[in-house]
Amino acid sequence: MKSDSSASAAPLKGLGGLLRSSEPVRSGPACSLAVDLLEEAADFLVVHLDFRAALATCERAWLSLASEGLAEEPAGTSLEVKCSLCVVGIQALAEMDRWQEVLSWVLQYYKVPEKLPPKVLELCILLYSKMKEPGAMLDVVSAWLQDPGNQDLPEYGALAELHLQRVLLPLGHLLEAEELVTGSIAFDEEQRLGGLHAIHSARLRQTQEHSGSQQTQELNQEGSLSHKFQSLLMLLHQLWDSAVSYFFCLPFKKSLLVALILCLLVVRFDPASPSSLPFLYKLAQFFHWIRKARFSRLYQLPIHD
Repeated sequence: MKSDSSASAAPLKGLGGLLRSSEPVRSGPACSLAVDLLEEAADFLVVHLDFRAALATCERAWLSLASEGLAEEPAGTSLEVKCSLCVVGIQALAEMDRWQEVLSWVLQYYKVPEKLPPKVLELCILLYSKMKEPGAMLDVVSAWLQDPGNQDLPEYGALAELHLQRVLLPLGHLLEAEELVTGSIAFDEEQRLGGLHAIHSARLRQTQEHSGSQQTQELNQEGSLSHKFQSLLMLLHQLWDSAVSYFFCLPFKKSLLVALILCLLVVRFDPASPSSLPFLYKLAQFFHWIRKARFSRLYQLPIHD
């Protein structure tokens, strides 16, 4: 996560209409303090770029609503003020690179995901999606969409499609995505076909990635076996060279005696038998030839012109 505040706040651009202090929220006398604090927080955020002060002012406004008994009011001016306070607070946390705290900060005031305003839920989805953490919103958005009280809202269809594109598909939850597209009333026929096409494309990508990973694993296994086989051959070659070198370092008579002993142990022939004489003769010739080839260069006299 980059510390650049402009990068961290990028998902929340275009919210100026909710943050302008020049457009006060209409309210009754009971929540006038919260409205004043909302305007002050918006000034800290937009004009002074003091994000910490903006967040603290939003929290003061929430406390004032709770103290006035309006924090649980289901509709009216209080609901509008609460939504605007959340927008300012989310923006301030994102600018301070504290985007991981956004969801918990919002839920401490709304208590359950089903009560989140559509605008606040949309901002949270966009923020966590941009930060490559869509999994944090999976259960929250699912609970919100399943709540019967939210299904009549005009923003329901847009949030369902946003959940599909920004949460389910990036996480690879294709079965849940199919259930949402085919079973939700939020999608018309054209949107349903588009959603199914996106799910099919995601499934093809998953299959290709899985196939590619299997091929890579098989190649790695083959390479490992080939490397082990080559190592074994090199070891056998070294052992053979050591045995041959040790054998030729022995005197000729000892070498011949060792060969005869090996023949007696392995072949188990009788050296006194007449049929063994040709074999012994050939073996003697073979050792004479080895001796002549090995030591002829050592005793060869240099030739001078």
